[in-house]
Amino acid sequence: MWIAVVILAYLAAAFAVNTQMHMFQLNTYDLGTHLRWLKKNRSAWVLPLIALTLALLSFVTPVLAAILLLIWFAITIAVNFPRRRVKKPLVYTTRVIRMLVTIGVVAAAFIVLTALAGESARILTATVPYILSPVWVIIANWINTPIEYGVRQHYLNDAKRMLAAHPRLITIGITGSYGKTSLKYYLATLLRGHFNVLMTPESYNTPMGITKTIRGELRATHEVFVCEMGAEHIGEIAEDCRLVNPTIGVITAIGEQHLASFGSQEAILQTKMELAEAVRGKGMLYLNGDDPILAANQPDQERSLYGFNKEFSTYSCDIKVTKSGTSYGTSFTLFHRGKQLRNLETGLIGTHNIQNLTGASAVALDLGVTEAELRTQLRKLAPAPHRLAISRTGDVTILDDAYNSNPAGAKAALDTLAMLEGTKILITPGMVQLGAREEELNEAFGVQAAICDHVFLVGEKQTQPIARGLLSTGYDPAQLTIVADVQQAISAAYALNPGGPRVILLENDLPDNY
Repeated sequence: MWIAVVILAYLAAAFAVNTQMHMFQLNTYDLGTHLRWLKKNRSAWVLPLIALTLALLSFVTPVLAAILLLIWFAITIAVNFPRRRVKKPLVYTTRVIRMLVTIGVVAAAFIVLTALAGESARILTATVPYILSPVWVIIANWINTPIEYGVRQHYLNDAKRMLAAHPRLITIGITGSYGKTSLKYYLATLLRGHFNVLMTPESYNTPMGITKTIRGELRATHEVFVCEMGAEHIGEIAEDCRLVNPTIGVITAIGEQHLASFGSQEAILQTKMELAEAVRGKGMLYLNGDDPILAANQPDQERSLYGFNKEFSTYSCDIKVTKSGTSYGTSFTLFHRGKQLRNLETGLIGTHNIQNLTGASAVALDLGVTEAELRTQLRKLAPAPHRLAISRTGDVTILDDAYNSNPAGAKAALDTLAMLEGTKILITPGMVQLGAREEELNEAFGVQAAICDHVFLVGEKQTQPIARGLLSTGYDPAQLTIVADVQQAISAAYALNPGGPRVILLENDLPDNY
């Protein structure tokens, strides 16, 4: 009977480990982030602890314990059989495969121990691989550390070698708590009217993501490399800079993104300023002067401020939302180092987008992009994917800001929503990774969301602070709906019949680890 327990126990463990590996990958293979996830999701331990309790019963009555475990594992397998559709499935990368092989080798040792164990201990030994399922990925990650370090260094060194072979390549590092991906897309587009540009795609902003871009896409014909740099811990921007050796730096903002890992805004500022230190003495540092923390902490080096203040080297004014048929856009005037560029037009909307575009224009013009080239490229601009991208179907306009959310970005998205015509609908699961201030900041977001005609909150537990803030303004509870998932919210929003155009803001979409 113990053989049957082994078979079902290992099958149940395989499903559990697959789930844990998925979460570990979504947690960017970061041990600290994954441990915080385990602490927050203690339910991952409930089923293994029940199995442990039943296994310990084998010391009193082995046959009954084995029967109960067989029934328990059969139920567990049926419940956890992977049938749920996920937003981002587990990708079986070479790192994941190496970890699974390590888990398999170590787990196999328990089969030998089970065979050698006495009758009373055999059931417990057979059950151990399942009991340890919440920590198998941690064990495998620890065992594989020397291997992963060697693989990582090989790829990093190869990327450095490739960059060294392009001594004339202009490398631009972009970082910030928010806005960096949008500014990266805008800058790359503006520069492409004048240069051959390589850009890190999507949100490739870690050393390995940057390395993948360099090794897979860098060509001898590239003249500019626009590189997004992200971080969740002090020192990570410096690591990116050691890899790409930027000669120009752009810092977009210092906000409250990733407070859970950084701990404070001071730590965030220290980390983002690692880019400033990297370009010191080599080239220009561009700072969003409208950001109060950046304005108050300007490093003593060659720098240029951009934003909406007329005292800055580059600023925008006369910003107007335009509409041509069913399409929205923006016209504005740009001043750059005393030169005026009037009636610039872009398909982007939202003042925060124009702020990022101002920074991108400052870098592009300083690098030699002409006014005519700038005007042409501005008309080609589109929002970065899922960052306030606008689309229209019939009388419904979608503002897709689903990639991520932070307090400043969420408010900017609501401000943009307020500019557009029609019934205003918000769909959101709220904001995460905000540390001890997460509840407070989500409640403030709820207060700001009172401008909406209808609000759909995704997930009852996560969105309680938003609902509390929203209702504290006197918001009509009948206009607030709590749903289980985003698709349900979208279907309900489309089912509304307000008798006119609707504008739906999708603000954040939490990944499967939330």
